[in-house]
Amino acid sequence: KIAALARLVAAGLPVPDGFHVTTAAYQSFVRVHNLEPAILFELASVDGSQPGQVDAASARIQALFSQAPMPDDIADAIASEYEHRWPDSPPVAVRSSATTEDLPDLSFAGQHETYLNIRGAAAVVERVKQCWGSLWTARAIGYRAQHHIETRDSTDLSLAVVVQLLVPAEASGILFTANPLNGRRDQ
Repeated sequence: KIAALARLVAAGLPVPDGFHVTTAAYQSFVRVHNLEPAILFELASVDGSQPGQVDAASARIQALFSQAPMPDDIADAIASEYEHRWPDSPPVAVRSSATTEDLPDLSFAGQHETYLNIRGAAAVVERVKQCWGSLWTARAIGYRAQHHIETRDSTDLSLAVVVQLLVPAEASGILFTANPLNGRRDQ
């Protein structure tokens, strides 16, 4: 998602102003709180075909993210960028951008969270953390299991976050410039 937005900006197309929080920040959060062993432990015991197991593992992983405070250096960087760009605190969208999204044969559309109409640096920081935690929702864990995407360590999966000015819209949509099933540009 972030790479696609960067290509649109480079092409001179109108893209709402914003910034991104890197996958390195996500990995730092996981490392600082030593979450990887607990995440891997939860995932090791999950049978992806058993929704109850997936839900339980997700709830325990989500609790880890919820309870862990945002490291000061990351929180300060996010807040500083938000306040520098938008001193009047306009509403923004806080959108996930996972490393496993938009694979050649899979689409992760809707698997991770997006938060709309977020105002203020503190709220943005909290929503970034919630986006990171959404890498481990039951639907995301189940989808990865269904498609045999393994998690052996924290570098297998990661999540960046896009913070963009919110565009008030009456309607929205997606334009495909190629057939999403076969890549043909004449369909």
